Amino acid sequence: MPRYEYRCRTCGDTFELSRPMAESSAPAACPEGHQDTVKLLSTVAVGGTAAASAGSGGGCCGGGCCG
Repeated sequence: MPRYEYRCRTCGDTFELSRPMAESSAPAACPEGHQDTVKLLSTVAVGGTAAASAGSGGGCCGGGCCG
């Protein structure tokens, strides 16, 4: 289940909730019980490796478009 980050406008607390994607925009009360909260944009870090394609060919910096 995805985790969403929220900030309380009343007390300034930032907190996370696990909830279904369908409920991501639903109101969320802060842990102190305040109702005036806003959902924050969160960055997602994805681990893993990717093979870089070196050599001539398409794509920026592989085809010489980056100067």
